[in-house]
Amino acid sequence: MQSRRTFLSTTGSAAALLAMAPWNSAARADNATAADQSTTALATRVIPSTGERIPVIGMGTSGSFEVGENTPEYEALKDVLKIFVTGGGTLIDTAPTYSNAEDVLGALLAEQNLRPKTWLATKLSGVRGREDGLAQFNSTLKRLKTDKVELLQVHNLGDLETQLALARELKAEGKTRYVGVTHYVEGAQDRLADIVEKEKPDFLQINYSVVTRGAEKRVLPLARDLGVAVLINRAFEDGKLFSRVKDTPLPDWAAEAGISSWAQAFLKFALSQPAVTAVIPATGKPNRQADNLKAGTGPDLTEAQRASLISVFA
Repeated sequence: MQSRRTFLSTTGSAAALLAMAPWNSAARADNATAADQSTTALATRVIPSTGERIPVIGMGTSGSFEVGENTPEYEALKDVLKIFVTGGGTLIDTAPTYSNAEDVLGALLAEQNLRPKTWLATKLSGVRGREDGLAQFNSTLKRLKTDKVELLQVHNLGDLETQLALARELKAEGKTRYVGVTHYVEGAQDRLADIVEKEKPDFLQINYSVVTRGAEKRVLPLARDLGVAVLINRAFEDGKLFSRVKDTPLPDWAAEAGISSWAQAFLKFALSQPAVTAVIPATGKPNRQADNLKAGTGPDLTEAQRASLISVFA
């Protein structure tokens, strides 16, 4: 078994890209059922409000896409995107308040002509009032070099009533296909649950991991009951989980579950929660992108396997 640090360490990004190639054709069939997909295809799940399917492994951009142009990090992101799309990934989550992440993402998608193959989620973030929100959204479209996005979320519930109304207005105009609400800490989950119950957005985005499971109490069951799609952020606890399993071998059942790294184990833990639609881990490293995608193949974890992972951190 290999760790996150050593996975594909002896191979280049081109080899990682080739490794993803067999997944591509199977993963693009949005209307395929899970039973139709091979065990090596990136699984998809249904968006309850429409029946559209999206791949279970998405990609975040916070931190990882906040890089300068003409830097080694910028060049690496070219391969990160190639591996992601070739591996069947489509969902990319960003925000106008992630420094220059939208600019970098927009430039790279345009350079590689990947926008038609991606499913973009962004946010109304840190603004107050309809006019400020609209101005920010129009700026976002320019930065992303697109005329619409697939998902527009109210970030961290800021100026919620006004910004959610604006998002719905933009949805009616065809500028976004879905609207959602987000947060990233457990302390906000009760408020988020109240909002989901009242507003019934298409999506919610929330933090959830093997060590932060408060969303199981109310938010996730409520989302499942109401037919709200769920995106998971912070499945790695901002990377802190890797230091906690340093030099710890993977569980004995890992191979049976199709797991060859701790990153895959943590992502599969989140995906094995029934309400979850997709996880959105961020990375700027091609080999880690390939590793993350593998978590979207094979079976979900059983309850016993989930309990085993929880026990590692007890």
